[in-house]
Amino acid sequence: QAFSLFVKAKEVPAASRCPGGGEGVRWRCCRQAFEELPGIHRHVALHHSGDVGRQAGLGAGPAEAAGSPAGGPAPSGHSCSNPEISWALPDTSRVSHDDLTSQVGEVLLYYCYCEVKDPEKLCAWQKALCQHLHLTGKVRVASEGINGTVGGSKVATRLYIKVMLSQPLFKNILCQEDFKRSAGGAHCFPDLRVGVFKEIVPMGIDPKIVSYKETGIHLSPQEFHREVEQYLSQASQGQSDTILLDCRNFYESKIGHFQGCLAPDIRKFSYFPSYVDENLELFKDKRVLMYCTGGIRCERGSAYLRSKAVCREVYQLKGGIHKYLEEFPDGFYRGKLFVFDDRYAICSNEDIISACRYCGVLWDQYKLCSSQHCRQLVLTCPSCCNKGLTACCPVCQEKELKVTSRASGQTLKEECECTRRRPRIPIENVSPRMLDTGK
Repeated sequence: QAFSLFVKAKEVPAASRCPGGGEGVRWRCCRQAFEELPGIHRHVALHHSGDVGRQAGLGAGPAEAAGSPAGGPAPSGHSCSNPEISWALPDTSRVSHDDLTSQVGEVLLYYCYCEVKDPEKLCAWQKALCQHLHLTGKVRVASEGINGTVGGSKVATRLYIKVMLSQPLFKNILCQEDFKRSAGGAHCFPDLRVGVFKEIVPMGIDPKIVSYKETGIHLSPQEFHREVEQYLSQASQGQSDTILLDCRNFYESKIGHFQGCLAPDIRKFSYFPSYVDENLELFKDKRVLMYCTGGIRCERGSAYLRSKAVCREVYQLKGGIHKYLEEFPDGFYRGKLFVFDDRYAICSNEDIISACRYCGVLWDQYKLCSSQHCRQLVLTCPSCCNKGLTACCPVCQEKELKVTSRASGQTLKEECECTRRRPRIPIENVSPRMLDTGK
């Protein structure tokens, strides 16, 4: 009732939940359903802080104003005004240098959409925090939030999460579950890069034009699994009205994807909006199930697709493939999960769905093209590597392996055959049968 009063969210019985079943009650707001109280609190903090402040007439945060469904004490929340950025760094005086810099560690992947009034200040703090904890990786900061993947010892990543959760800017929005973990460490990245950008995920569309606030309906891994199961069952009978859409780049989906998905042959996420524009008829009156690595590309991608007003509904996998594989390592996702660091891929099952570029033997371990002017990834098996077949295409293979440089010393990047022959924006001609077979 409190949620209904302040943010137009309401409790709904399990029987009315959509999609999927389950026990207990949920909260529904902005076309999204929430199973647990922390989830609705984070949604309120992210999307309705201003509304709560105006309607309540108080300076309380959204969680405070909304209260708890049972009428109990509410957790502390944001101020309605944008909170100040804390400069706090964790105390590492009792942590040994070896524990803090251990090569045995993990890689964290996370993002948080929120209003950042001083991105430069957040960027400076984030850089100081990562350096303090000996973390490497990449962090993008913008007025719309933060997106990062960092690696370090388990002691360092634990302290990093703790400080991030205590940062007033992210409180009641970011939670433990938002950090996706995988085995690795600081060695997975060549260095630390922290910067301020216009977007925290480079889609190439001004966030003021297409906002993350207009995103699709989030599905938990369990809900997404049930939806994919139903989709595959219907598609096998030629009755599906759903498209299972992989919104990653072609080299990511090449080594791993959901069965029966539509995987666009695009090289950059910034091409995704044009892909949608050129293939609008494909999405007309369809239910779309979207997924990506960790969920962030779906936030903006689903918002862009919804802005075209052609789909019946747009859903997205919350937490991305990362979270899905934690619960369904042998589910409907087959192959490796591509990651943007020196590991290139992580695995949850033994399936290999891609092949060596030269001999066709099953192979899914990427290497950089040996022609250093080219930065394409190539699948070439050990046998072909031993034969000197280490480039992404014949054009690169013929070039000398030494770096071609300008007089200034800058590496000369040339367009190789792979890029030149691939259409920038593919036009799909997809039949239900093709989707059924996963092509």
